[in-house]
Amino acid sequence: MSLLIQDTTREEREQIIRQSLDCGGGCENCSSCWLGGGSPFDIYQDYIDGKKEIAEINAQYRARFVRG
Repeated sequence: MSLLIQDTTREEREQIIRQSLDCGGGCENCSSCWLGGGSPFDIYQDYIDGKKEIAEINAQYRARFVRG
């Protein structure tokens, strides 16, 4: 199954993110918020809205922590 915006509906993208971020252990086991990442669902809102691909969002997120 393709995860690209062009191959998915908004509802499918929302479900993809929800399933991908659901570790089953609850938020207390996730370090995204604690490390300054903010809400993981907010991070991927542009994907859900069809504005940016997941790979673009991940690259931008990583770039904040990589020093060159």
